[in-house]
Amino acid sequence: MGSGKMQIVICDDEKKIQELLAEKVQKLYPTAEVILFASGQELLWSDKDPDILLLDIGMPGKNGMETAKEFRRRHKKTILIFVTAFAEYVFQAFDVGAFHYLVKPFTDEKFLEVLQSAVKQYEGRDYLHEKGTPPFMILSGGEHIMIKPEEIIYAEVFNRKILLHTIDSDIEYYGKMKELEKQVGENFYRSHRSYLVNFAFIRKYDVKTIYLEKGQALMSKKSYHEFVKCYHRYHQKRGKQ
Repeated sequence: MGSGKMQIVICDDEKKIQELLAEKVQKLYPTAEVILFASGQELLWSDKDPDILLLDIGMPGKNGMETAKEFRRRHKKTILIFVTAFAEYVFQAFDVGAFHYLVKPFTDEKFLEVLQSAVKQYEGRDYLHEKGTPPFMILSGGEHIMIKPEEIIYAEVFNRKILLHTIDSDIEYYGKMKELEKQVGENFYRSHRSYLVNFAFIRKYDVKTIYLEKGQALMSKKSYHEFVKCYHRYHQKRGKQ
């Protein structure tokens, strides 16, 4: 993966949809290798390790969600986009690290926007500071929002909700800090039970407070020494890249 031609796999039991998606992909990325599969089983039997996978859910035999769970065991880095008529599987998509969940029918603009951001992530993977922590989805005010970990400055627990302070907005949702810690990866540190900070946005810190590019977070006394160690390790890693 990541070397040579970008490989995009489309797995859908409807030939018409396969061809339609393939045409859109090739139009935008003429040099990409596009491979088509008509069932989840066919995909699992193949030895392909695609960079991007467009996967339908409602397929005969093994459905797309079951396929994704099995597929993920062997293919950790593939950027997975569900393309489906079934909106109700959206939360299961978290479990298999889906990049996006496109519900049919969608506009050309929407498809191209999602595809382009997936390709951006694929291209950027080599110089990400960590092993490409994938975006994840949250439900906020009835909307499903895709969150990119590298855009989160810090998170805090507020009124039993999590408040994400990102580069360009503040988003609140019902969730658990422990879960968020897993989703954002190793460039973050839980400096206090109510705060999770992104190392990349820290300006300065002391034993009580971490000052970030936007806002500040509390530091608990017992976390301070461990925080300092992890923060130095983060900078050493970046220096080697």
